[in-house]
Amino acid sequence: MSQLPEHATGRPLRLGAVSFLNTRPLVDGLDSEPGVSLHFAVPSALAGMLDAGQVDASLIPVIDVARSGGRWRRVSNSCIASDGPTMTVRVFSRVPPERMSVLHVDGDSHTSVALATLIWSRWFKRRLRIVPLASTAEAQDCESVLLIGDKVVTAPVQGHDHQVDLGEAWKKWTGLPFVFAIWAGPAGIAHERLAPLLNAARDRGVARAAEIAREAGPAHGWPVDVAHVYLIERLMFKVTPQAQEGMELFWKLAAEEGLITERKESVR
Repeated sequence: MSQLPEHATGRPLRLGAVSFLNTRPLVDGLDSEPGVSLHFAVPSALAGMLDAGQVDASLIPVIDVARSGGRWRRVSNSCIASDGPTMTVRVFSRVPPERMSVLHVDGDSHTSVALATLIWSRWFKRRLRIVPLASTAEAQDCESVLLIGDKVVTAPVQGHDHQVDLGEAWKKWTGLPFVFAIWAGPAGIAHERLAPLLNAARDRGVARAAEIAREAGPAHGWPVDVAHVYLIERLMFKVTPQAQEGMELFWKLAAEEGLITERKESVR
């Protein structure tokens, strides 16, 4: 296997990371690591950046890792996950969830769209028509809309009496945590340096979560007390055995639903 690109060329190790508050504990201190450069984008853009060779490894939506056909593999046990409510992955609706038929979806998301499709198909017994949301400004006018990220808290949709937090719905349905994103890199490259680097950053960030809430929360538009609850009580940052089980179940159900056409074990 070849070495990581930075060893061969002398250029920095380029890491793609989610641009939301939820990623700050995972990248704590990486911006000051010698030979590392961080590149932030919304979750749906990160897979394309990895495919295009713009980054060497990236936090990738788990649905995209499974859809990669074995091109990528997990390079760390760090993740973005929840064991219940997420606060930032929600469906807002003017009608009860069991009566929904059309869902407008946030373009920032891939995994959450698949998760919503599964929850409505299997739990609410409703086949939804999925419609891309042209812009978040139009969310207010939609009967039902899926939004993800900081904007769910900082600019919530008004006038929608019904809300479903997808992490909470998954937990009630399956009893398992839900993993939204994992670190992945090309399957044909040796990634020995990445696991200790990324896991150490995660451990630092989790230990400093209260400080990160104070420092980064307002910069992302969050009240500090809400950011504190979010980073410390709502999110998980490590793929535990139960989280792995939840991820495997999601991939299995997604395949049954036709949302994944091929799955390779190299995602593990």
